[in-house]
Amino acid sequence: MIGKFLALRAIGFYRRTGGGSRWFGIDCNFEPTCSAYAETAIERFGLFRGLPLVLGRLKRCNRSDCICKCIEPVPRSLSNAETE
Repeated sequence: MIGKFLALRAIGFYRRTGGGSRWFGIDCNFEPTCSAYAETAIERFGLFRGLPLVLGRLKRCNRSDCICKCIEPVPRSLSNAETE
């Protein structure tokens, strides 16, 4: 429970202070942004079940060959995450 709280606070701080454009000089390729995705995934599934979704998303973020924003919402359930 405390891990989830701390993770959400860290994400909130990251977003309030400029996000990827300020901290890393990048623009997210996804809608919702990776930080918004992470926040929703952790709120919906908890830290330990949401974190694998977040890490998978971050691995695909900021691809230089991507010419448009990809729409990829957080799945409604973890069983949907495996099939999508």
